Amino acid sequence: MLTARNLTVHLGHRQILHGVDFTAKAGEVTAIVGPNGSGKTTLLRAITGDVGYTGDARIEGLDVARAKPWELAARRGVLSQFTGVAFPFTVAEIVRLGQSNGISGGGPDLGERALARVGLSGFGHRPYHDLSGGEQQRTQLARVLAQVWDPTGKDGANWLILDEPVASLDIAHQLEVMTLARDFALSGGGVVAVMHDLNLTAMFAQSVALMAEGRVVTQGDIGHVFTDENLSAAYACDLKVNTAPANATYILPHAASA
Repeated sequence: MLTARNLTVHLGHRQILHGVDFTAKAGEVTAIVGPNGSGKTTLLRAITGDVGYTGDARIEGLDVARAKPWELAARRGVLSQFTGVAFPFTVAEIVRLGQSNGISGGGPDLGERALARVGLSGFGHRPYHDLSGGEQQRTQLARVLAQVWDPTGKDGANWLILDEPVASLDIAHQLEVMTLARDFALSGGGVVAVMHDLNLTAMFAQSVALMAEGRVVTQGDIGHVFTDENLSAAYACDLKVNTAPANATYILPHAASA
């Protein structure tokens, strides 16, 4: 289990998180949704140890604030919203960074297996900077996957922590990435993902935390969280659950598959 209790974060003179409580269970995809500036990414950065906080955050019982960097790296792989690469690495070299930080260790073919899992088989020799934005994002996902390749370890579940993992992807690759996340969870791992697409969230998440103004407004299953009242209040606009806009083109991927 991954838990946060009374999590508070200040960045400079601004308070970003206000006593947040949050729970994610292994075996599930837990999505964090909410408007821009609601604190979703800051919550992820706190529970992964990338920003200081007060309160308590634990991953499988591991105290995030007190854990050694290698202990955290062995337990969770983090896909950030923006990942800059300054050096002329190949795709394979990027993925091997995940192997060197995680517990998967050797496995000479693991990098290629991870690339195949994100639809980039045969891309290993290519320069990272020659890839499209979507291909770079999937390369970074392969790196994270190589870091925590096995969903479970001897001390409990391993975790994928994903910040907007489908932001720059076309619809087919969005489905592919979310299917990967779901399969990781179904195999016993844990997944926490910041999401903006509420339809994809409804398709793949078993639990949802809705954030607004640095707080978790509510958390639970889709039916509990995705109501007209909850979403309209959080996003400050009128939203109707499961109602298509009148006289508008409306694309629903519910019948599609990866």
